[in-house]
Amino acid sequence: MLDTLALGILCFSVIVVFYGIIVIHDIPYEIAKHRNHPHLDAIHVAGWVSLLTLHVLWPFLWIWSTLYREDRGWGFSNKKAEENPLSILENQLAELTTRIDELELAAAEATTQIEILSEAEIPVMNPLEDVQKETELLIEPELESNDKENK
Repeated sequence: MLDTLALGILCFSVIVVFYGIIVIHDIPYEIAKHRNHPHLDAIHVAGWVSLLTLHVLWPFLWIWSTLYREDRGWGFSNKKAEENPLSILENQLAELTTRIDELELAAAEATTQIEILSEAEIPVMNPLEDVQKETELLIEPELESNDKENK
């Protein structure tokens, strides 16, 4: 009877240890699942591989699964992204690019307006033209009177 009880306790202990190891190796998978980790399947498979490699990978899986959080990504804070010199330069570059585009558009519109105006015939004011007409009117009657005398 004591032999049977000892065998039962031994079998129970082996089963508990076996399932305990499996549950412990699934902890990184559960952490990754809770955090909506993008590499969830890879962490789960690596947990099973860690069982075969005598638990060498397990600490790395724990770190891998805890690094990612849905609200901040891979553990790098984006709080002061606006104060980052690189982001300031990127903002300035974007502003300058839009300004250049606006200036190029304005220059293109001005060029088309100049082309339209150059194609249209615009009368040019010539101040000497009026003087020439007046002198012709004054000279013509004199020529007519000289012509009459010559005849």
